[in-house]
Amino acid sequence: MKPARFDYQAPRTVDAALALLDEDAKVLAGGQSLVPMMNFRLARPATLVDINGIDELAYLRERDGALQVGALTRHATLERSDLVAAGWPLLRQAVRHVAHAPIRARGTLGGSCAHADPTAELPAALAALNATFHVRGRAGTRALAAAEFFVAHRTTALEAGELLVEIEVPALPAGARTGFAEHALTQGDWATAGAAVVVAPGHAAIALLGAGPTPVRARDAEAALAGGAGAAEAARLAAALVDHPWRAAVTASLVRRALEQAGA
Repeated sequence: MKPARFDYQAPRTVDAALALLDEDAKVLAGGQSLVPMMNFRLARPATLVDINGIDELAYLRERDGALQVGALTRHATLERSDLVAAGWPLLRQAVRHVAHAPIRARGTLGGSCAHADPTAELPAALAALNATFHVRGRAGTRALAAAEFFVAHRTTALEAGELLVEIEVPALPAGARTGFAEHALTQGDWATAGAAVVVAPGHAAIALLGAGPTPVRARDAEAALAGGAGAAEAARLAAALVDHPWRAAVTASLVRRALEQAGA
């Protein structure tokens, strides 16, 4: 199929993009999710705002111990970054499960987050890492935690006229190790379940993908693990958040696998 008719705009600055955004506009970043939806006419924007020419949104840097990632940063950039591998390995572990190399070469971190698919790898990893999502609009800026940014299935807190401009990831706790595991029917396909974990002395974070309409933090499992419980008990508590029996069993297995990667 072909998309419905739309107006195409390619601003060169964030301010110019914000001036174009309204309830009938869609942002084109990597386009790996939006373009297929438009082709099937599941999305029918009146205006397509292509932000690929906004160079100020494409960066990856460390500042004051935190990782700052511009919304237009490609998946492949995260995958190949020595900075990410050294300081935030969970992002590399997760991004390597995203589709295939050509899609990672075009897809963007901001686009993945704004699309907010609950089975997507990077939103779950960012939830486990306690990332902050920086949003800019004509009225000013906002900083949102993952639980605030991801609202429902493919729905975020972004309002008309707002743009996700940066994802900020704090430094890992001292001695932290990470793990990521997912199940997909075929390699590169959408995951049916998965887990992203961070473990350190006295600290644990477990985020599940495919367990609800948004990335789900398994708080009871985290508390048990931080308190000295084993991986099996943490996996059982995490799986209790999943209603479907088969998916719950798969989730328990994946949590155990991710914790084993992290040495827990």
